[in-house]
Amino acid sequence: MTHPKTRTEFPRPVRVREHLWITMPDGVRLAGRLWRPEDALDDPVPAILEYIPYRKRDSTRDRDDRMHHYFAGHGYACLRVDLRGSGDSEGVLKDEYLQRELDDGVEVIRWLAKQPWCSGQVGMIGISWGGFNGLQIAAMRPAALKAVVSVCSTDDRYADDVHHMGGCLLGDNLSWASTMFAYNSLPPDPELVGGRWRELWFERLEGSGLWLEQWLRHQRRDDYWKHGSICEDWSEVQCPVMAVSGWADGYSNAVFRLLAHLQVPRLGLVGPWSHKYPHQGVPGPAIGFLQECLRWWDHWLKDRDTGIMNEPMLRAWMQDSVPPTTHYDERPGRWVGEPCWPSAHVQQQALTLAWPGVLEPANRPVPQREMTLRSPLSVGLFAGKWCSYAATPDLPHDQREEDGGALVFTSAPLEEPLEILGAAMLDLQLSVDRPVAMVAVRLSDVALDDKATRVTYGLLNLTHREGSETPQRLEPGRIYRVRVKCNDVAQVFPAGHRIRVSISTSYWPLAWPSPEPVRLRIITGESRLLLPVRTPRDAEDGRIGFEPPEVGPASTPIRQLTPQAHNWRVIRDLAEDRSTLEVVNDNGTVLLRKIDLEMRRKALEWYSYRGDDFNSTRGETLWERGFRRGDWEVHTITRTVLRSTPEHFLLHAELDAFEGERRVYSRNWDVTIPRDLV
Repeated sequence: MTHPKTRTEFPRPVRVREHLWITMPDGVRLAGRLWRPEDALDDPVPAILEYIPYRKRDSTRDRDDRMHHYFAGHGYACLRVDLRGSGDSEGVLKDEYLQRELDDGVEVIRWLAKQPWCSGQVGMIGISWGGFNGLQIAAMRPAALKAVVSVCSTDDRYADDVHHMGGCLLGDNLSWASTMFAYNSLPPDPELVGGRWRELWFERLEGSGLWLEQWLRHQRRDDYWKHGSICEDWSEVQCPVMAVSGWADGYSNAVFRLLAHLQVPRLGLVGPWSHKYPHQGVPGPAIGFLQECLRWWDHWLKDRDTGIMNEPMLRAWMQDSVPPTTHYDERPGRWVGEPCWPSAHVQQQALTLAWPGVLEPANRPVPQREMTLRSPLSVGLFAGKWCSYAATPDLPHDQREEDGGALVFTSAPLEEPLEILGAAMLDLQLSVDRPVAMVAVRLSDVALDDKATRVTYGLLNLTHREGSETPQRLEPGRIYRVRVKCNDVAQVFPAGHRIRVSISTSYWPLAWPSPEPVRLRIITGESRLLLPVRTPRDAEDGRIGFEPPEVGPASTPIRQLTPQAHNWRVIRDLAEDRSTLEVVNDNGTVLLRKIDLEMRRKALEWYSYRGDDFNSTRGETLWERGFRRGDWEVHTITRTVLRSTPEHFLLHAELDAFEGERRVYSRNWDVTIPRDLV
């Protein structure tokens, strides 16, 4: 694994302002942290904004230092702002990407452009939430915003975010809601906001609400999800965009759509990484992403020809074959490039699904046969996370563990290597015996020792077969033709390996199961796998490369006071016929020495079911967050439980807040929400 090199000397010395206020038109003040060259008042510089809810003072402090100090040392003013109602900002945060958030962001950009140390040119950078609102604010066209770097984000909040996939409800919807439930329960730092900290804290505790309830009330692609989805009108974005993601991340698909549909200068970069900035990239190799960003910023904010726009529009890590495991330090492979997307160097190749479970070349005649399946709920316990945040241990394990509950179609050994880049598709002719059903599709690389490594996968709620705005019940027994899109990927299948497609009717807990068990009938001979086969271009690809990763210095040493623990455990209780996936994400307690703050964070998740009872599926999360400085000690405990019947989702949540050992706030929720063809 490549660890970034820390730079301490820069072309321009850096001044850090720990805290500043930016007043919004309604009087609410947003909290910011600023890095800028010491001489910026004499020689103004462009500004770079990162605008997210993850607590600049403590939670993202180290990461912020290392990125923004680096940019500032190369001649930029970098501002990291807590969203309204988060971190040390005033107000209440009530949901993701509300118009109030975006309007505040436009106001912050206007404020930045007017500062005496700013040249008037502004860029936005962000990962995940900050990547989302960078695109969304770009669509609002603030005059000073000249370029965006959007990492691990999406253009479509319904089709390709943490909430839904192919119209299926994702398990990460619960996990992510619980993350923000915990974040929203935390107070600002009294050292920065003074005696008002408790008043601001209680405003949040009382006003932020239970976001999961809101999300579950929108199970189809309605106006709620269209808001903030720039795919509704690509032309609204008028500034250049660099879109970045990783194959282990949940957001790689958006890079390809942004390249295909935006009408502005744009670049795409996809590595092997999980949900991290590429200079922190895991699995590796990490790259000199901050240097790459400087080339982007210098070109668009300083009008310097850095050569970055001479690079291929898409640069992607072509992954070599690896044995299956839940973690990789590095993924072997090579960089490849395409001058545009879609690419003329990628052609669709078809394989036919044939009885009794083989993939045949499409030019061979294959008789029509029926194959049937009713998957057990166990299919998915080894699927890993929809979006890998750490890439260990949340990646998918050996797919042979899953294939016993699936229809499996495997090719003959490949006579020569096969390279794919883009989205594999599965065209299926099928019928089901229930009005609501889903299919999960997995594409695997089967090695000479029969181990199966998942390459990509896709989900489709079959009631969404003609779109997610107006889903339609299925007619049991009727034959439908549907297309299941898998996540975009770049992968080499070596000679001698086999390609495998696995189809199941459930994929729990990655996706919430259908209301009832479903029997699926696949018509072989009429169903096909479509692969995006790329012609290698070794001479052009060999010119693509990146510098080793570099970062700036941290502002405070971090001391680990209690141990960390991270694990995924599959527990099979055969006596009770109950299976549980337990996720442990315990960061322990750390001390941020410069601000004399102890911070602790622990999250536990349990996803369970019993036997073949589709009404027994249950997701539970438990979060503990806390801070201590001297006599000041606060902590919160948030718990969420989601269950279902064939007709309803049953949601229970608890929030408890403490000063020392005294509980000062408590609230419970019990909500019943109708299922809407999910």
